[in-house]
Amino acid sequence: MLHRRRFLKYVAGSAGLAGAGALPAWARSSSDGNLGIPALQGNRFDLTVGTFPMRINGRATEAIGVNGTAPAPLLRFREGEEVTLNVTNTLNTDTSIHWHGLLVPFQMDGVPGVSFPGIRPGETFTYKYAVPQNGTYWYHSHSGLQEQVGHYGPIIIDPKGADPVAYDREYVLVLGDWTFGDPDRLFAKLKKHSDSQNFQQRTVGDFFEDASHKGLGSALEDRAMWGAMRMSPRDLADVGAPTYTYLINGRSTADNFNMVFNPGERVRLRIINAAAMTLFNVRMPGLPMTIVQADGLNVQPLEVDEFQMGVAETYDVIVTPQVAEAFAFVAESIDRSGQAVATLGPRPGMRATVPTLRPVPTLTMKDMGMDHAAMGHGEMGMGADAPEAMDHSTMDHGAMAGMDHKAMGHAMPDPHGPDVQIVSLEAPIKRGPGIANVAAMPVSRLDEPGIGLDDIGHRTLTYSQLRSLDPNPDTRPPGREIVVHLTSNMERYMWSFDGVKFSEVTKSIQFHEGERVRLTLINDTMMPHPIHLHGMFFDLVIPGAEASGHLPRKHTVIVKPAEKLSVDISAEHVGDWAFHCHLLFHMAAGMMQVVSILPSDAPMPMADHQAPEMMDHSTMDHSSMGHGEMDDSKMDHSKMNHDAMSDEDMKR
Repeated sequence: MLHRRRFLKYVAGSAGLAGAGALPAWARSSSDGNLGIPALQGNRFDLTVGTFPMRINGRATEAIGVNGTAPAPLLRFREGEEVTLNVTNTLNTDTSIHWHGLLVPFQMDGVPGVSFPGIRPGETFTYKYAVPQNGTYWYHSHSGLQEQVGHYGPIIIDPKGADPVAYDREYVLVLGDWTFGDPDRLFAKLKKHSDSQNFQQRTVGDFFEDASHKGLGSALEDRAMWGAMRMSPRDLADVGAPTYTYLINGRSTADNFNMVFNPGERVRLRIINAAAMTLFNVRMPGLPMTIVQADGLNVQPLEVDEFQMGVAETYDVIVTPQVAEAFAFVAESIDRSGQAVATLGPRPGMRATVPTLRPVPTLTMKDMGMDHAAMGHGEMGMGADAPEAMDHSTMDHGAMAGMDHKAMGHAMPDPHGPDVQIVSLEAPIKRGPGIANVAAMPVSRLDEPGIGLDDIGHRTLTYSQLRSLDPNPDTRPPGREIVVHLTSNMERYMWSFDGVKFSEVTKSIQFHEGERVRLTLINDTMMPHPIHLHGMFFDLVIPGAEASGHLPRKHTVIVKPAEKLSVDISAEHVGDWAFHCHLLFHMAAGMMQVVSILPSDAPMPMADHQAPEMMDHSTMDHSSMGHGEMDDSKMDHSKMNHDAMSDEDMKR
């Protein structure tokens, strides 16, 4: 690994694909012949999207990537520079590139059917924008399921001034999940049989083990509840290791991506979860990690032993190994069906000990918003042997879909938030086959680590621990709250916001330029969802921490099952922005919307998610995004007053 002062010696004067011998060390493995990610440097880039053969775990396969590599080349920008990226499509289908987390003009955001028409076969599209930020980010296709087969790559943006994070070496670690099958066929299987790829289901042996720990009556009651809801407490991941091979920089554990260090050095690891469907638990046994950046923005240093990464999240960590031994970098899937392991060692070619997979976690009633302990059911005859125990099998979960959440206090001010009366807007949830359940009592889970990490026995990250390094740029209290439910019928593999899948969306969620909005997300499903909003960062509302002025700012946030989570957003950049779950198949199945930031001279949004006189999304081109259910015609931007946008807005 190169020391930073030597970096320019190896990259100066070229924006083309570097040869193997000239690759910057942060972009390659130190293991002989095991190259990492090729790197591009400069402010003008020529990128070609195409298919090519590659080998993973010794097996031949075909990828979609950029400039003949998967993951795509590492792009390195400098904050404040204007970059030009010419993207040529050699595929026989449309493609695109979205610059994940970058604050670019919406016309450069790269979402077909929302911000531009996509890049057709044989065409070249030029992205051009000034880089307004620094940090670790990534880019990926927003067309069809191309992201699943390699169309993603890392971005590093160096600060224009001094970097507040001191380090001696750096490595980029791009996490991925690979299927040797056709992703479209995999998606079709999930839609026909949602649990067809879940090989972690509980067995008869698990039942007897539960009975021995909790008693027969309690074990039977628990199974009856899950059966009545037609759900499984092992619905942690739609697709696991029997189908996926987990990768680090396109290499499996067997390939042993290799990094070197000298004892006592500060090593910066830039970790990007570019998987299609996998949340990862990241740890380095025997080596503490100090988190210094989350989603590209610096945070106050926080030492942990493990953290869970949602799809599309990024974390930069500093590790300082003091002894000359090999350490394992472990990215374990949330369902613990598999993992990818790399080696950080004092010499090239070392191989760290690969840890044994840990026991599979099991969800509880708390993850369904039915935490009996918290509700005091123990004092209400809810014990295992109580004859009057509640029969959940007779509960009408379908009827719950029509519950008036406004009547339950959602319109009241947040008791933990600023002392301000917030106007709360919550669309009625549409009854139908797409909603199987609504969380009865959603709660904040910011103080909890990731699903399955609550009893690990070492320090695990919680969102509530994060604080931004720099003061929050906007500390105004929000004037409006918009409540959005994450909804599904998991058995039918139907995913949506507020019970409406994207192909049925006719109106966008509307913000007004300059306003401060609170977006509250309620997860009515049994799975955690990494939710991403394009074009802006949001402040994660942590009860009791608002007065600090250092709330963590993120572009992607994991919403746990039965969780109610709020973020505050400053609506700054006029345009249409994608808003979706970053689990690729969930987005493709319908868990997506559009957030429109309307010009300051437009009428304020009405008392709902939508305003009927604003942009008409009924003509949105859902099919251009490659989603199987999206077959409407082109979006009509004519009703949006783009002329009201200033030149400065267009340059952002």
